[in-house]
Amino acid sequence: MDDKELQLLVEAISKEFFQRPFLHQASFNPRLKTTGGRYMLRTHNIEINPKQYEVYGDEALAGIIKHELCHYHLHLQNKGYKHRDRDFKELLKHVGGSRYCNVIEGMKRKEEIKHVYHCKECGQVYMRKRRINVNRFVCGKCRGMLMK
Repeated sequence: MDDKELQLLVEAISKEFFQRPFLHQASFNPRLKTTGGRYMLRTHNIEINPKQYEVYGDEALAGIIKHELCHYHLHLQNKGYKHRDRDFKELLKHVGGSRYCNVIEGMKRKEEIKHVYHCKECGQVYMRKRRINVNRFVCGKCRGMLMK
């Protein structure tokens, strides 16, 4: 699939599920690694990760397009277009879009756990990217002291 076919698909999905036209550009962006797509607030264009289509096919692509179109149409209507907004969540559920995209092997973000703390009292383990001051913070479970 090329950008022209993607443009036609996005326009068709927009008319079918949102009953509104898509008047901007949709294209594949191979630089996207950890996301299925993105909606550009300033230009109103949509970019899609081509790896999602190559690995997971048409169904995953349609879910990503619906997700980005939710951002698009809500933003143009001056409604809540962000992930945390009720308008976005309701519209996404109504059209059957994907909340999250599938993970592509080899494209995973690295989990950088550098510091491991445990509670002296209950043994609860806390894994952190950033160092914390053990004199200032206590265990959230039992209020015991933390150790590195």
